[in-house]
Amino acid sequence: MELRQLRYFVAVAEHRHFGRAAQQLHIVQPAVSQQVQRLERELGLPLLDRTTRRVALTSAGERFLDHAREVIDAADRAQAAMRLLRAEAPAELRLGTTTGLGGHLARALDEFARRRPGVRVELSRLPEEERLARVSDGDLHAAFVRRRADAAVPRGLVMADVLTDPLVAALPQDATTPRRRTVRLAELAPLSIRLPERQANPLLVDAVTQACRQAGFEPRFAPAGDDQDTLALIAAGRSSWTVFFSPKAELLERQGLPGVAFRRIAAPRITIVTALVYRRAGGHPAVGDLADAVRATCPPLTSSDLARPALS
Repeated sequence: MELRQLRYFVAVAEHRHFGRAAQQLHIVQPAVSQQVQRLERELGLPLLDRTTRRVALTSAGERFLDHAREVIDAADRAQAAMRLLRAEAPAELRLGTTTGLGGHLARALDEFARRRPGVRVELSRLPEEERLARVSDGDLHAAFVRRRADAAVPRGLVMADVLTDPLVAALPQDATTPRRRTVRLAELAPLSIRLPERQANPLLVDAVTQACRQAGFEPRFAPAGDDQDTLALIAAGRSSWTVFFSPKAELLERQGLPGVAFRRIAAPRITIVTALVYRRAGGHPAVGDLADAVRATCPPLTSSDLARPALS
């Protein structure tokens, strides 16, 4: 029996709905269903009565719910006690990171070190689901996540928007001119776009798809590999394009890859908002300074970014 299984079961029991429980937990619904089923198999009793219209507790589920809450509360108290002990140790802030931050992260950490010279930062590159889980459990003090407009904030956490990053198009060199620094999205309509599978990065794929539709066309998708393979296909085939977060685009552009040009996307711009997630209570006292350091050194957020995190 795992603690996460108890948390998943309690969330479903409180919401009487797997989808809403998954939103609260910030994970996909099949993962919730799978872990609850494993818990039931381990206990040898059904805890939930599932129909197409509702989810209800069985008699065993009702009795088990109180015990599950007691275990979770005890685990949370134990973790809080250990966090207090850690606070007495040399200052350290454990931060979960995501891909694509590049120079943004370096500049923010430099500014944070200036503001909090006594705090060491330890970085962990983890999948988003695990980052959120570790912040909830107290294993990480904070984590960067790409924010969706419809994302539910896990209970007990705060999701503070800290930077907005415009996407940059990588396109065939002969599709633009050396003097141009931007490309209108509608100009890319005749080309296929190379993006990861939606299940691998739904936020990015949805943001690009929505922007293309706003520009008046339906994007045609082509397979994408790693960065170098994708750029080689763009340069060789001359009939496709892709997007990068601006720090990665800057690094790739400096390499002077033949046959590929990098241009900021205009009309409409495509921007992704990054948030810093941390515990509402009992968190690291320096997290606020970290958020301020990111905002001070990275592209500023606007009111439109806050209202519509995918497009501006």
